[in-house]
Amino acid sequence: MFDMGKDMRNQAIRSRLPKRIGRLDELAHNLWWSWHQSARDLFRILDYPSWRTSGHNPVKQLRDIDPDKLKIAASDPAFLTLYDFVMSAFDADMSARDTRSRSNYPSLLQGPVACFSMEFAIHNSLPIYAGGLGILTGDICKEASDLGLPLVGIGFMYPQGYFHQRISANGWQEEIYRQLDFTEAPITSIFSPEGHRTLAKVELDSKSLSIAVWQVQVGRVSIYLLDTDIEENSPQERQLSARLYIADKEVRIKQEMVLGIGGVRVLRALGIKPAIWHANEGHTAFMMLERVREEIEQGSTFDEAVQRVRATTVFTTHTPVPAGHDIFPVQLVEQCFHSYWGSPGIDRDMFMKLGQQNGLFNQAFNMAALALATSGQCNAVSQLHGAVSRRLWHALWPDVQEDEVPISHITNGVHVPTWIAPELGQLYEKYLGKDWLEKHDDPKIWERVRDIPDEELWAVRQLLKRNLMVTMRERARKRWDEAEEAPQQVLAMGALLDPWVLTIGFVRRFAEYKRPALIFHDIERLKKIANDEWRPVQIVFSGKSHPADYQSKHLLQQVYNLAADREFQGRIAFVEDYDMHMAHYLVQGVDVWLNTPRRLNEACGTSGMKASLNGVPNLSVRDGWWYEGYNGTNGWAIGNGPGAYNPEEEDKADAEALYHLLEEKIVPLYYNRDRDGVPHGWVHVVKEAIRSITPNFCARRMLKEYTNQIYLPATIR
Repeated sequence: MFDMGKDMRNQAIRSRLPKRIGRLDELAHNLWWSWHQSARDLFRILDYPSWRTSGHNPVKQLRDIDPDKLKIAASDPAFLTLYDFVMSAFDADMSARDTRSRSNYPSLLQGPVACFSMEFAIHNSLPIYAGGLGILTGDICKEASDLGLPLVGIGFMYPQGYFHQRISANGWQEEIYRQLDFTEAPITSIFSPEGHRTLAKVELDSKSLSIAVWQVQVGRVSIYLLDTDIEENSPQERQLSARLYIADKEVRIKQEMVLGIGGVRVLRALGIKPAIWHANEGHTAFMMLERVREEIEQGSTFDEAVQRVRATTVFTTHTPVPAGHDIFPVQLVEQCFHSYWGSPGIDRDMFMKLGQQNGLFNQAFNMAALALATSGQCNAVSQLHGAVSRRLWHALWPDVQEDEVPISHITNGVHVPTWIAPELGQLYEKYLGKDWLEKHDDPKIWERVRDIPDEELWAVRQLLKRNLMVTMRERARKRWDEAEEAPQQVLAMGALLDPWVLTIGFVRRFAEYKRPALIFHDIERLKKIANDEWRPVQIVFSGKSHPADYQSKHLLQQVYNLAADREFQGRIAFVEDYDMHMAHYLVQGVDVWLNTPRRLNEACGTSGMKASLNGVPNLSVRDGWWYEGYNGTNGWAIGNGPGAYNPEEEDKADAEALYHLLEEKIVPLYYNRDRDGVPHGWVHVVKEAIRSITPNFCARRMLKEYTNQIYLPATIR
């Protein structure tokens, strides 16, 4: 198997790169640069204006940059010194043989972990993600590269991605889909040895669908993205992989067939033999079915095939409520899999039994049930989510006690090099040691956070908040210039925010269970808090609603219109089109991270981990990861712990608890300053958030737990 795509697409870029810096194109096409500060600095100083206008996308930057600036860089001693340093570090990482994983986990060298996911979020230059699942799988890939863990990703190339969000004058979310320009994306087209783009085929409705593949290089990890937009397919089939999370059930099941069945066949065509198959969420469960078919084809009985597949399969569930799992009508499954049942050894009843365990889903096929039936290791994504999942799926194991249901948990974590603010990274290097990043999952080094002078940490925190405010104002100014927005819209975008004021961030997907409007439960009380003359508070909202979720779109509209309410005096803002680029500014720049899900509805959540890493304490309901992350001094817990509550009573009690915390604890602590303007009590909470959360909720700790507790047991079984 060889690659012709990058040569055809980018020879124009390489032809004008001076020989001395000719490897910039190679570096730009490996997203390793995105989490290595020196590599980001290299592209930034190459030409800062083009770096900004490209959206921090070096592929686009190199395509559009003035050739004279490349010639200048090739003769600039300072640039060349940095270039040589970066390329040396890059080569060392790519060629390393004495990695942690190779040294500690030699049995994994039998083959890689194949990580299947509907979305991968690596960098904003490749917008093929919707939210938390994509961010998590992206962070897993980066950490696998750092650790040297052999891993490949299987997902979709969505040329229209999720959607770009635009808020109208009346606060209604509008979805804008933009076609990805493949010439400015860090991707490579994979061709067969015969020069064909089709690498695999999948039967859908008795028709054969051709699949092309794009490769994304993430350090040492390769992600293979499936694409149906090729000439061999019909116009309707070519659109099958165009967008992420289509609401239409028929399109959705076909997408999942392509990902699961097609993903296995693509790996076979590439000659990749995984040691472990990791299914992230039920979307990917047809991957197990295809491997069952392969085993039967090789002579196993159906039951033997299922057991063989289970032995090397890991399933991670990310959903704590039944409605969150993909469930398809039986008639639709019969329609789409009619030809598949013709495979030797697989009939309809055998197939349906896998998705209708113990007769629980007689009229539907449940993808999570299929995944649980065909996985040897199943895990939830936080301690509390593990308990919720065992309760949710207890009926599949009726003969065991609830706490013995075979669903464990590994709490999610975040990739520290990706999410740490560079300014804080420099501070950590100064006080924690130059090797802090190499040891960032060691709780001992984080005890040194207490040695950072309060005034230095406070100064960096204030700088990061100013960076956020400047970025928000630039966005507001751009909208004003481009579309002549009404004054109230510019107000709602945060044009009047003040970096001196205590700033709360509510940044996440808009959904009813996340209760984005909870803080507005008593509007008059909130106005008093926000508009206090001496101790004001401002709130920044950001997030998208699913295009088909009109209830959450109405919630978003409600919040947006309140942001434009003059009686809040510009203290409420909504940042539209939330993406990874803006996420960095938000998790680093606000003072408090607000999270208000209905109890037992948040599987984990990771944005609050990113915030804490950057010295932003959480103010959250004790659900998801905060149930185990809160220690009483590293942030604040809203209301009581997990339990069953009447929604109306829960809202009332949590709103009261939220207002009380703001009025009596959080606001006074923030504004209690010494003569130099430093709030020492506040900085103490900031330090405790950094100290207690970073090593325990990082992707390195998470991936080591996956390796030791799940991957390794499967390889030696």
